[in-house]
Amino acid sequence: MFIGQDITRVDALDKVLGTAAFAHDLKKNNMLFACVVRSSRPHAVIKRIDVSAARALEGVVTILSHEDIPGENLFGAIKKDQPFLAAGRVRYKGEAILVVVATTEEAARRAADLVSIEYEDLGNISDPFISIQSPVLIHDGGNLLSHRKVVKGDVAKGFESSDVIVENAYSTTWIDHAYMETEAGLAYLDDRGRVVVASSTQNIHYKMKEISRLLAIPPEEVRVVQATTGGGFGGKLDVTVEGYLALAVWHTKRPVFMRYTREESLLAQTKRHPLYIVYKTGARKDGSLTAVEVNIVGDTGPYNSYGETVCLRAAVHATGPYEVPNVLVNSRMFYTNNPVSGAMRGFGVPQLALAHESQLDEIAGLIGMDPLDIRMKNALKRGSLTATSQALNHSAGLLETLKAVEPFWRERRKEGPGSGFGLGCMYYGIGNTGISNPSSCYLTLTPEGRVEMHSGVCDIGQGSDTVLLQILCDALGMEEMGIDLVRGDTDTSYDAGSTSASRQTYISGMAVCNAAQKLKKYLKEHGHYDGKPLKEIYRDAGDKGVPIFEGHFDPPTTAPDPETSQGAPYATYAFATHMTQVDVDEVTGVCKVIKVHAAHDVGRAINVSSVRGQIYGGVAMGIGLALMEEFIPGKSGSFDNYYLPTSMDMPEVEAMIVEDREPTGPFGAKGVGEPALIPQAAAIVNAIKDATGVRMRQLPCDIERLKLALEKDKENKG
Repeated sequence: MFIGQDITRVDALDKVLGTAAFAHDLKKNNMLFACVVRSSRPHAVIKRIDVSAARALEGVVTILSHEDIPGENLFGAIKKDQPFLAAGRVRYKGEAILVVVATTEEAARRAADLVSIEYEDLGNISDPFISIQSPVLIHDGGNLLSHRKVVKGDVAKGFESSDVIVENAYSTTWIDHAYMETEAGLAYLDDRGRVVVASSTQNIHYKMKEISRLLAIPPEEVRVVQATTGGGFGGKLDVTVEGYLALAVWHTKRPVFMRYTREESLLAQTKRHPLYIVYKTGARKDGSLTAVEVNIVGDTGPYNSYGETVCLRAAVHATGPYEVPNVLVNSRMFYTNNPVSGAMRGFGVPQLALAHESQLDEIAGLIGMDPLDIRMKNALKRGSLTATSQALNHSAGLLETLKAVEPFWRERRKEGPGSGFGLGCMYYGIGNTGISNPSSCYLTLTPEGRVEMHSGVCDIGQGSDTVLLQILCDALGMEEMGIDLVRGDTDTSYDAGSTSASRQTYISGMAVCNAAQKLKKYLKEHGHYDGKPLKEIYRDAGDKGVPIFEGHFDPPTTAPDPETSQGAPYATYAFATHMTQVDVDEVTGVCKVIKVHAAHDVGRAINVSSVRGQIYGGVAMGIGLALMEEFIPGKSGSFDNYYLPTSMDMPEVEAMIVEDREPTGPFGAKGVGEPALIPQAAAIVNAIKDATGVRMRQLPCDIERLKLALEKDKENKG
């Protein structure tokens, strides 16, 4: 059995020895270097561009504008609304205008600085609430990108039957992905004249299609390869360097390398969506939730990116992992001239967790009920209906996660002033929301008598390479891992979809199982399980060869109703409970996270160490979300003033794995990548309230904000 074992990650040795080739490490002979000239204005018409000084600089090969694009100058995973290179107008500070290509990186950057651009400023919409009424239109269709509703039951009647009602406003801000490796890549023409791009990415087939559109060439004339990737968290789902590299190679016919500086990455790349949430909760004296009404306003920046996705997913998950009979959610996403907000771990759900978990604690306080007990009373379980009226018929382990932390919760003891404990729960739909979400792979045999697995899955550090190999070994009944993995290359794989939405273990894992069933049948027919070696089976196949065994899986979902979002948007959900202990210095406002008990229903843990690793990473990111990370446009220029958790901020973490198996998943598995983050910030905020009596409703709850809130609370108490 390989499932449930701590198999050493297949990429571990290369990474430990430093031999893994990250995108920043890529090189080719006769290589050129490219960099981007970016807008210094948030919203303006480009009146004139003077590149004469830049062109005159020694080493400059070419300077490319939107006029040099042979195909379509628009990209976007959901909606094609963002230009590769600005065509007469810029809509945010940092928008790409030109690509400078030179013989050295230094020359390219110096030339970029020499470009002179004359602007005519337009109205700058810096707030989604201004965007609602502004006569300034960022796009011709208006400033509202998306409006999604969730309607279940009758909220008015639900509130009428409530004994207590709590209503509050919450807000979150921009957060950067802050991956160790900034966006980078290398492009060149291969022997067949095809454009090849190797980059730090989360989705090779999507990038291939966008390059094809950009250059107006067939997709088969483009090859995209994933380089070893130093982190993603959603920030490398969108096109980053790939389009600029492809365009530069198209024009120069020479290899071209590009990498963003940290300052450039912070300025120009996507951020977590700021959300403004007004949340109203009704309950009876026994703790039963009766009604929830939520109004969400989001800031997507000037382009869609994943704004529509976040708008819908935030709405669907707004009630949290609780059964609520009456629900009304209005979720709106607006265009602004702020940074582009895109995909980031959790797609809006961590922001909503802050609200629904704070609300539940306040309800519990009003009716004199323990925070754990009110969660147990309302927890989604088998037979429950979600906010979209989806029946949970299996794999709904929230109660089990609550029971896992219960002994620690019941025995908690405050260790003096400023000591506090908090709970945070979550549920998360695995995969994309209510749309076809397939993955594919294929298997074959090699002359050496090994199984070869071809996969388009991008491992961005989460360990999917290892997990998929474990799934295949068990599906084939192999005693040793005699498998060669060929992956991350559009030439050698089918489309596996993006590494996002916690989907790869579940969806690509099932595609592997599907292919394995076909190969296993073939091997059984040819005597392998009676002792015949794979090498002989390959040899006996002769001229006709061993066939390819394809695997496919698309989770069973239904599209949400356009007016009410009722339906089954996900085939399965992950569940979790985090219990967090904090110490708050009430004089300085310093909050230290001491210990976290993190219980996760993952369906089945394919690789236990990888699951624990995801949980540890999620806790770290949750600490950043709660206490320190805040991207401030115009101010956050580097890691000198964008604060991240370090090893010194990490608490003791006890990761507890709950396995309520998912029948549609590979050996019962679901996912844990995003769930590991989602409840952590909410648990910290609840713990701060327990420690100090102060309820923080704006993230991050950093030292300054917390100190001011504590001082104000002290003044109010006299």
